[in-house]
Amino acid sequence: QPCWREYLTTRIEQNMVVNCTCPISECRAQPTTAFIYSIVSSEEIIAKYEKALLRRYVECCSNLTWCTNPQGCDQILLKDGLGYGAACSKCSWISCFNCNFPEAHYPASCSHMSRMTCAKCNHGFCWRCLKPWRPNHKDYYNCSAMVSKAAWQEKRFQDYNERCTFHHHAREFAVSLRNSISSIREMPKIRNLTFVLDACKVLEQARKVLAYSCVYSYYNQDTESMDIVEQQTESLELLTNAL
Repeated sequence: QPCWREYLTTRIEQNMVVNCTCPISECRAQPTTAFIYSIVSSEEIIAKYEKALLRRYVECCSNLTWCTNPQGCDQILLKDGLGYGAACSKCSWISCFNCNFPEAHYPASCSHMSRMTCAKCNHGFCWRCLKPWRPNHKDYYNCSAMVSKAAWQEKRFQDYNERCTFHHHAREFAVSLRNSISSIREMPKIRNLTFVLDACKVLEQARKVLAYSCVYSYYNQDTESMDIVEQQTESLELLTNAL
């Protein structure tokens, strides 16, 4: 029993217990959960084992996933029927289930979030695999664009990138402000600040939409629709700044 306890404890600590087999090389039998509970007595090790089982279960279910909040969240989300904008009930983080980007990025599409464009020749490619965005791109190896066009394209990218970065930083400020107000509200003799917290949440959401609107606008080539989008974005930005 001591040998089994040491063996299983090591496997659990190395996160290799789910598929572990009998230590005898000729035996492929796997220890059952009941057997592990009867051998391992440490509550800390058992807790790690149960977490490993939960991770394996979530990985095996195509309709389940973990919350993608980069700050860390252990909430499990159900993907069915929620589309790409599912809000976590624990931390309120909104995830995207249609791509690997860590959060919902409306109004930018999933393809926008994985696409890069050369500032010199305007060649589009996927930043994950580096393959051409369009298989029929004819200037993949030889850039033939004019220098003036390249300079304009680079300036355009810099402008949108700076605006996107600004809104992301402003969103972080709104989060910090909400956290500060939350701590103040816990103090005695402080009047209700719920309406201020609600305003901060709206501010966070508006900044996120503005940030991803920059991505959407950069890749959108429809001039007629872009006029409307830019007008709406400008109006939202003015109201957000006022808030």
